Amino acid sequence: MQHGYRYERVQPMGGGFHPGFRPQLTPKQMLRLGVFGGKYLTDCRGEFPADWFTHAKLCPTRHAPELNYFEVNASLALPQWQKKGWIFKDDPRGWFQWYCRYYMGRRIPGEDERQIARWRAMRRHLAQVKRHCVRGDFSCRPVQRQALLHWAYDSRRL
Repeated sequence: MQHGYRYERVQPMGGGFHPGFRPQLTPKQMLRLGVFGGKYLTDCRGEFPADWFTHAKLCPTRHAPELNYFEVNASLALPQWQKKGWIFKDDPRGWFQWYCRYYMGRRIPGEDERQIARWRAMRRHLAQVKRHCVRGDFSCRPVQRQALLHWAYDSRRL
């Protein structure tokens, strides 16, 4: 957990989600598949269940795109996220940190709706992959597929 930051869990872990928010992957599944070049959550593992990190593809020293499921870089640098106003003060690592804490049971009125709207906006990429790729051809649009994975969408199902 970031220094001095605390939150209350008001929902059970993995439950009580907003009706319009149905991620296809849990944070544990995402970490195991390979997201964010393995760099994500390497410095705050104590905040989350230890089993999330069992078999997680992590690299504490650098962003390593080869650890991503599709072995491509699909991430923007943190300064770009900050410039676009995507970072909430309590979740300085961005959407995935918000999602992990939401999954754990934290709720923040207003911020949850904002992040869920951002998550919903990614659906257009699912439609593009479905329209342009043959089912099961994971070499088709790998950057777009990896970006979807970063948002808990599983394009392997298409």
